[in-house]
Amino acid sequence: MRRYGLSLLVGVLFLLTVIPSWLGVYNSYIQFLLVVIGVNIILTVSLNLINGYMGEFSVGHAAFMGVGAYSASLLTVWLLAEDNVFGAPLLPAGLSLIAFPLALVAGGIVAALFSLLVSIPSFRTRGDYLAIITLAVNFIFKSVIENIEAIGGPRGFMGMGGVTRVMTGVVNAPWLLIWTFGATVFSVYVIRNFVTSTVGKGVVAIRDDEIAAELMTVNTRWLKVVAFMLGCGLAGVAGGLHAHLLGFVNPSSYFILQSTLILVMVYLGGMGSLSGSVISAIGFTILLELLRPLGVYRWVATPLLLILLMLFRPSGIMGDRELTDLFPKLRKYFGSAEERLIDDARPAPAAD
Repeated sequence: MRRYGLSLLVGVLFLLTVIPSWLGVYNSYIQFLLVVIGVNIILTVSLNLINGYMGEFSVGHAAFMGVGAYSASLLTVWLLAEDNVFGAPLLPAGLSLIAFPLALVAGGIVAALFSLLVSIPSFRTRGDYLAIITLAVNFIFKSVIENIEAIGGPRGFMGMGGVTRVMTGVVNAPWLLIWTFGATVFSVYVIRNFVTSTVGKGVVAIRDDEIAAELMTVNTRWLKVVAFMLGCGLAGVAGGLHAHLLGFVNPSSYFILQSTLILVMVYLGGMGSLSGSVISAIGFTILLELLRPLGVYRWVATPLLLILLMLFRPSGIMGDRELTDLFPKLRKYFGSAEERLIDDARPAPAAD
């Protein structure tokens, strides 16, 4: 039954998002909010891989989001839209439905390669060096982009709205919503399979005791680099989606505030829990929207709510548990191979 789990999830998401958009049930604001939720889920689960499962402490995740945002935006505008910087598009409109997801992947790859500048020097040592270096990289990214006038400098880069209009002109569908939920399902699926694999268990072993993991022949330095690149690459994909949602990119959008919001969602949901990351990303995004009428005071109310949560639930909403732990029947669809073997080994309940 489990092999149908992913197909079932994709089908449910399609029925709940795409078809209502076609029927006009969702207005533009709801579609905007759904895309933001999907982007936040990708960012939260990707950072949870680094901070939760691997036990490191990255505080500059927005920098890798920004690298993916700029890379994907420059690529799509160059290929698909008419722009003052790049001129006429290189590809016909009919290829936009193929070029756009490939550009998102390219943005993720660039972000993953950029993460090597952080992971290679920081993982030579133990401790909080990753936090210091990622914080510095967040400042470096903002400063470098602000001084490149060819892509707008501090004013930012625009033109992604034309890309989404090109895709809509080919087939009238909410393409950004479709690609966002596709990327969200893919990100959760990849990280879940990674952390439950043999390699992923090595990542968890590093978190629990790095010296013991090394004694058990785990190549800790290589594994840290791989996990960090995976998390940053997915953040780059999220950045590409975020840029096309807003229609422009600005260096300030991917600075300390954005990194802090991602950290908050990770710790709110629970370290080492994918289910908690998804729940917190959805809940926190909706909470920020509900508090929007408060204006600047929502940045006071939100931290107060988080302080109360940390006082009464310091491990987060889910702790280190998953929904399959609370609802065992979900394991046949979304459980790991180890969980399914345990369930299959249990004796069937005796008949009355």
